[in-house]
Amino acid sequence: QVQLVESGGGLVQAGGSLRLSCAASEIIFSPYTMAWYRQAPGKQREWVAHITSSSVTNYADSVKGRFTISRDNAKKMVYLQMNSLKPEDTAVYYCNRVPAVGYYWGKGTLVTVSS
Repeated sequence: QVQLVESGGGLVQAGGSLRLSCAASEIIFSPYTMAWYRQAPGKQREWVAHITSSSVTNYADSVKGRFTISRDNAKKMVYLQMNSLKPEDTAVYYCNRVPAVGYYWGKGTLVTVSS
């Protein structure tokens, strides 16, 4: 089954941490660059970070220094470690390829950061 399943979201206070996980089907995952995206209430979905098949990473300026993306190629998993969370990080977080493939979008995982 071709799918992406995100997990690990929740409610956290500002300054806290969460670790998101994304389980991917083989056809989606390898050997592609994978990314985390997010969509805040009332806003368009935006790119957060990506990681190449050889683990080269890049981050949006808004999360640089606070978030870390990683991947486990054997398990076909992508992770997002989020530290020093801010209320403006509140969003539904999704994983997908770069560029994103429309019919691969999963349900996402909701992150809510309280002030």
